[in-house]
Amino acid sequence: MDSPTTNQTAPDTELEQSFDLVARADKAESDIAMLRTDVDEVKARVDKIGKAAQRPAIGSDPAAPEVKGFVDHYLRRGSETELKSISGAVASDGGYAVPQQIDAAIARTLTELSPIRAIAQVVQTGSAGYRKLVTTGGTASGWVSETAGRPETDTPDFAEIAPPTGELYANPAASQAMLDDAGFDLESWLASEIAMEFARAEGAAFVNGSGSDQPEGFLSAATSTAADGVRAFGTLQYLGTGDAATLGANPEDLLLDLVHTLKAGHRQGASFVMNSATLAVIRKLKTADGAFLWQPGLVEGQPDRLLGYPVVEAGDMPDIAADATPIAFGNFHHGYLIAERSATRILRDPFTNKPFVHFYATKRVGGQVLDSEAIKLLKVEV
Repeated sequence: MDSPTTNQTAPDTELEQSFDLVARADKAESDIAMLRTDVDEVKARVDKIGKAAQRPAIGSDPAAPEVKGFVDHYLRRGSETELKSISGAVASDGGYAVPQQIDAAIARTLTELSPIRAIAQVVQTGSAGYRKLVTTGGTASGWVSETAGRPETDTPDFAEIAPPTGELYANPAASQAMLDDAGFDLESWLASEIAMEFARAEGAAFVNGSGSDQPEGFLSAATSTAADGVRAFGTLQYLGTGDAATLGANPEDLLLDLVHTLKAGHRQGASFVMNSATLAVIRKLKTADGAFLWQPGLVEGQPDRLLGYPVVEAGDMPDIAADATPIAFGNFHHGYLIAERSATRILRDPFTNKPFVHFYATKRVGGQVLDSEAIKLLKVEV
């Protein structure tokens, strides 16, 4: 009779022990959470005390740089930051390397402002002595019978292209007071000034450059009326207008002839190049049925077209005048080569012209006609 009572008491004891363990665990978690909250509050107070200890007392030393900068730039001008230095290296070195973002900004702006750069072939070089080989003729072949002899055939001829190179430079300056002003965006100003000067000089050189300490422009190359395969390598073919001062009596037919003097392979990707004054004359030309030869781009960003080919407006092209060459047509990616170093060098010079700081930028650039069969010219002459 005692065995059932003993067996019933054991489970009750084990259940009470389980409830006790759960209660203890809950209380421990609650205590830990309270301790964490207290620790977080203490850390926050310590951080506030540390920050307060680092702040200079305003008025305690008005001449201190921290206090003066805070009062002058924040309280009086509303500027939250103070520009201390523009050098990314040791100040005593007297110069710094161009930051990557500035060099990228210059390249983008050059593409927009220099139209010849945008359509020509551009190669990055490590030195000014760039050379390129061009074949001026293919391998000859011939037909023979099955048992006939095989005489020797001609091999391709080669020509070397060495684009004349010059050093392009810009030397903008800013006063030290301007550089100390935190509201002045130094990087944007520097990139804009250098890009505008480089684009202006490059655009002129790629069109009319003499080839002496600068690129040789495509209008400075030798010219001839001889057709492809007859004239010397490096000589551009031109068509005369038949008039001493205008585009001739039938400029529409002349433009068609200019297009079809270019080989079919080069016409894929070809474009017209002229200045704004010449374009104004071209836009008025009509076909026999009254349709304009010039057609505006139908989509934003799409170039205007003449006879189905894009029109590139280059301000350095000459106006329509006697002995001038106002219009060029061709595949400039095949026909004109621009060779340049990949990096722009900038030297910060705060000593030469005090109180101004000069940013002396240099870049070696070369250019020359690559394939003289890929560009055709229209010249005003009888």
